[in-house]
Amino acid sequence: MSRNLQMHNVRARGLRSARKLGLTHGASAMALLLGVAAAGAASAQTVATPGVASVEEVVVTGTRVVRDGYQAPTPLTVISETEILAAAPSNVADFVNDIPSIVGSATPQTSNASISSGTAGVNALNLRGLGASRTLVLLNGQRSVGSTITGSVDVNTFPQGLISGVQIVTGGASAAYGSDAVSGVVNFILDTDYQGFKGSVEAGQTTYGDDDEYRVNLTYGTPFAGGRGHLLLNGEIVDREGIYGVPRDWNNDGWYIITNPNYAPGNGQPERFVTSGAGLSNATPGGIIVNTPLRGTTFGVGGVVGQQAYGLTRDPWMIGGDWESVQVNNKQSLNADDRRKGFFGRVSFDITDNIEIFGQFSYNEHASLGWTGVQFNQGNVTIRSDNAFLPADIRQQLAALNIASFNLGTTNADLPIRKTDNERSVTRYVVGAEGDFDAFDRAWRWDAYYQRGETDTLEIARDITNNARLALAQDAVFAPNGDIVCRSTLTNPTNGCVPFNRMGIGVNSQAALDYILGNPQRKQFFTQQVAAANISGDPFSTWAGPVSMAAGIEHRKEEVSGEVPTEFQSGWFVGNYRPTFGSYTVTEAYVEAVIPLADGFDLNAAVRGTDYSTSGYVTTWKVGAVYSPIPDVRFRVTRSRDIRAPNLNELFAAGTSRTNTLLDPFNNNQSTQFLELTTGNLNLDPELADTWGVGVVLQPTFLPGFAAAIDYFDIQIEGAIGSVQANTIVDRCFQGNQTYCAAITRSGNQISQVSVSPFNFAVQKSRGLDLEASYRFNLGDGAMALRAVGTYYLENYEDNGIDAPTDTAGSISLPEFIYRATATYTADPWTIQVTGRGVSESTYDNSFIECTTGCPVSTIENRTINNNKIDGAFYVDLAMTYDLKVLQKTEAFVSISNLFNRDPEIVAYGPAGTAYGNPSTSQGVYDILGRVFRVGVRFEY
Repeated sequence: MSRNLQMHNVRARGLRSARKLGLTHGASAMALLLGVAAAGAASAQTVATPGVASVEEVVVTGTRVVRDGYQAPTPLTVISETEILAAAPSNVADFVNDIPSIVGSATPQTSNASISSGTAGVNALNLRGLGASRTLVLLNGQRSVGSTITGSVDVNTFPQGLISGVQIVTGGASAAYGSDAVSGVVNFILDTDYQGFKGSVEAGQTTYGDDDEYRVNLTYGTPFAGGRGHLLLNGEIVDREGIYGVPRDWNNDGWYIITNPNYAPGNGQPERFVTSGAGLSNATPGGIIVNTPLRGTTFGVGGVVGQQAYGLTRDPWMIGGDWESVQVNNKQSLNADDRRKGFFGRVSFDITDNIEIFGQFSYNEHASLGWTGVQFNQGNVTIRSDNAFLPADIRQQLAALNIASFNLGTTNADLPIRKTDNERSVTRYVVGAEGDFDAFDRAWRWDAYYQRGETDTLEIARDITNNARLALAQDAVFAPNGDIVCRSTLTNPTNGCVPFNRMGIGVNSQAALDYILGNPQRKQFFTQQVAAANISGDPFSTWAGPVSMAAGIEHRKEEVSGEVPTEFQSGWFVGNYRPTFGSYTVTEAYVEAVIPLADGFDLNAAVRGTDYSTSGYVTTWKVGAVYSPIPDVRFRVTRSRDIRAPNLNELFAAGTSRTNTLLDPFNNNQSTQFLELTTGNLNLDPELADTWGVGVVLQPTFLPGFAAAIDYFDIQIEGAIGSVQANTIVDRCFQGNQTYCAAITRSGNQISQVSVSPFNFAVQKSRGLDLEASYRFNLGDGAMALRAVGTYYLENYEDNGIDAPTDTAGSISLPEFIYRATATYTADPWTIQVTGRGVSESTYDNSFIECTTGCPVSTIENRTINNNKIDGAFYVDLAMTYDLKVLQKTEAFVSISNLFNRDPEIVAYGPAGTAYGNPSTSQGVYDILGRVFRVGVRFEY
């Protein structure tokens, strides 16, 4: 090989490594360049502990950059490919979601019941619990098209077999990375230099014999044209059966939060009551009469009449009695099924020793089907006394009492379980170039690319009742010839109505079901176009060293369109989709600099101008400093202004609706079923966030291989975009706030519809501490690597300017302390990893006042409750890998998550909404599947 070609290959590898780390894309470049300056890395020297693998380094145009979070100016958690492979997760998203700073993410387990929102089945990351829309997810430093209308990126669309690492930048990063990075950035790094052929074949199953999963991943990379070109291919197939229902014992005890049957204002009893052995008092699987002297009459299998044993009752709940017979919280999917196919291809070519051009294509298909619960009617079905399906003795009693009609409550056992069926295809094209050049006796790096992403979605809500047809079908009477027909058919014989019996189990024909059921659906199309260019270098030096700078420009267009058949736009129990149309553009430019001021003291500053077509111009900025008085200690501080503009859904959503329930204070807190309508708001302004970060890093020279960091973060968002829950709207209207009353529609004295739209809240705030420590050392014939990360949330609250703000840190929505620790021991041919992960105890709601007797007055702002504590949890995972010494590398592995099969902690829901159908735990906080086994083989040659 000629010397010129050798130099070309070295330089090309350096450029590719730089791009993998984001060094040619603005913020990442400055973050790691500042890391170099902070560490005083003026030489190409590698420091290692004897016998222990050194910190991996990459060559970047003559500078050696350490790839770990301790060198960065802002808190940066780096996950290596080695860590991911050692843990053998089902997918990378599952592994990343275990990082404590990521909490409340949308996963197939937590988003399964989202029928109308279109998010079912996605894996969308959420930093700091501030929402997925405030977390910027990148692939090799580049944006990716969202899989939902909110812009959330499904991490499962990334090529899993090519991910060589993940960088998690916590804290505001809009000035450096671009808009939407309010809570931080998660950057997935691809190994675009891979050469060879590798793959994996894996299978998994829970200890209960369900949720079978199969996965095959293949990767091929080869150079061509004498090493100037490089071809990279990756394909993946995943089939996960999911779990229909909730077949776990912890869900069988009837835990709910109910309104205390013994409560009356001022009597010293708690208003809310957490209890087991509870169930609905106003709905049974086959139907129950909820008013008139026949209250409590039930209809069972074949329409057999019975009498409900109520126990202690306060509608819509009861404790004791026949509580077990009315349970329906096992009618959701514990885990939605998941079917994915993905292809990724990339070709690059060095047209000169200094310039590489590349083209990239990826295509992913995803399909997910899950149960979302039964259809419920809590005492709001009107049955007339001449209904032909009424048993004769009931009809006679009604006639004797001169009762014209009664109300029926039912969870509709004869209706199939509702389902959400989502299909998505995500296509992404990227073309670009990158390179380096010398000018003014300085080395410069540059990159430019154009990306177009397209997402096609089909959202189907299966087995949903049509409100009008159901109303006609349930009003059944005897025709003159003695046949049972719909009352409407007597006057309109050709209307096609098929009578439906609401009273009993197993009493309806398929023809009746076919008449009232349908599958509302919507097609949506999201497109994202991005054009960007960046340049970075060291234009001059100060007395303390070279000044590093980066600058760039980006233009982006986001667009949504849709199709919904007219018949599915209204009139259904849930769904009621409407097509959404809209678009906006964003143009951004930034400049960032790292300025060394003294030995071990560096200043980092960035400014970005962003112009939105919908809301105008905004400036974001960042100022930070790193000070290392001695090599063992490094201090860092960052202050930034960050932004997030409203997304396509928040701006343009044409409206989706679902049937829900609330407690109506206008009617003695009666459980009321209503239509909840969600629409967009074109008057939204961008969110503005102020972020502080202060931290210290310890890397003692007397303890090689050890490093630790603690960082404080403070994020305050002004004008945060959010919405108020329907019950809160009604409560505030009851208190006299007319702004809320305008969102309520009534039919007579009953609430029939509540409109829920986003608006700019006054303040949203999050404060806490990030903790990280690692230690690598020799042990026997092998090496041990210890690592622990944790996040301690000090405060997290929303203040909409009207309601009393409630701090959610320490509540079940955001446990106070989340942590993860791993111990990995490697001694050829074995690698063994033990992981402990957990959350601290929490409350149901920090605004609740816990008491059992002598309780203060219960208010909307501070409800009283008998038990406001939820226990924490700790889980242990085990993974083992064995090198079979076949081919270049062949490894067999087994992983066991939740090794001791610990059940999740009980979390009760209620008293309104869909609490009756929720499994009795928090699916986003606790491990809900139980022990899960995974086995497989990885090979490479």
